[in-house]
Amino acid sequence: MPTEVPAVVARAKNAPATVETIIVPDPGPGEVLVAVQACGVCHTDLHYRDGAIGDDYPYLLGHEAAGVVEAVGDDVHDLARGDFVILNWRAWCGRCRSCRRGRPWYCFATHNARQPMTLLDGTTLTPALGIGALTPTTLVAAGQCTKVDPHAPATSAGLLGCGVMAGIGAAVNTGAVGYGDSVAVFGCGGVGDAAIAGAVLAGATTVIGIDIDERKLRWARQFGATHTINSRERDAIDAVRALTDGHGVNVTIDAVGRPEVFMQAFYARDYAGTLVLVGVPTPAMPLSLPLLDVFSRGGAIKPSWYGDCLPSRDFPMLISLYRQGRLPLDLFVTETIGIDDVEGAFGRMQRGEVLRSVVVLG
Repeated sequence: MPTEVPAVVARAKNAPATVETIIVPDPGPGEVLVAVQACGVCHTDLHYRDGAIGDDYPYLLGHEAAGVVEAVGDDVHDLARGDFVILNWRAWCGRCRSCRRGRPWYCFATHNARQPMTLLDGTTLTPALGIGALTPTTLVAAGQCTKVDPHAPATSAGLLGCGVMAGIGAAVNTGAVGYGDSVAVFGCGGVGDAAIAGAVLAGATTVIGIDIDERKLRWARQFGATHTINSRERDAIDAVRALTDGHGVNVTIDAVGRPEVFMQAFYARDYAGTLVLVGVPTPAMPLSLPLLDVFSRGGAIKPSWYGDCLPSRDFPMLISLYRQGRLPLDLFVTETIGIDDVEGAFGRMQRGEVLRSVVVLG
């Protein structure tokens, strides 16, 4: 029968998120009920609260989570009660034109649970990124659950569900960083530091972290940055070139998503270099770039959707690397908090005091 649980809900634009009781239905065909053990407080949740993504209020916040399968609906054959899973927000369909081309990481028809979760009065909730995991129990599509090694702590493993995967994938999948490459990452928050960790995993020998906050630059060095640049104090483009014999780097990664940062990343590349945009812009941000420069510098400009990841391939592999001590997932967890402290976590996020606040739910 349906379950009543507390959850973090954003009711209106720019209004504080509140903890309210919601109703979660039993899983139907193709759906899974998950007992959420931990969920990160992601900047995307703040965007939902503040209306930067849409206006389908009320929103059920949270999407960066791990937990245990409680129940499965009909037609679910590869998951069972007790499986430890990381939730993902791009469940590929297998039928769209991208999936049929063998590129499911670009699936154009990703799907979520069909049944809605609701407030007590029956108001339908819009789950953040189709998940809604800042609650002890959530309902998702079976394809949004990826089984991984249950020995990994949920507080760290769940972060692969969004920001950490986006950053690592931006470097490894989208940017195709390889042995001996040089990389510059603009913005050293959670996604940027994950891109630094991904570049290190991929064998880059020069990894440059760029930010205006010295605390974030210290974090970048913890994740393997070989050099850091405070772009409030030095011109980022000149500084990158000075570290690369005047040429620029092979791959730049914009983990901020602002036009002025994008321009820096564009010109900090070597000729024929790659620029990866993984930071999410807001709808009102325009970009003005000389078309001749786009042509004459060559290379590639590549947006990165979710790090171009395939959860069934990437999540177990990254958890294995974590268990081997090669991927420092625990470093992303600045603090663990309760469900009542999400608004406080938003404030600490905006002040740059945390990489990730993680809500412990079970």
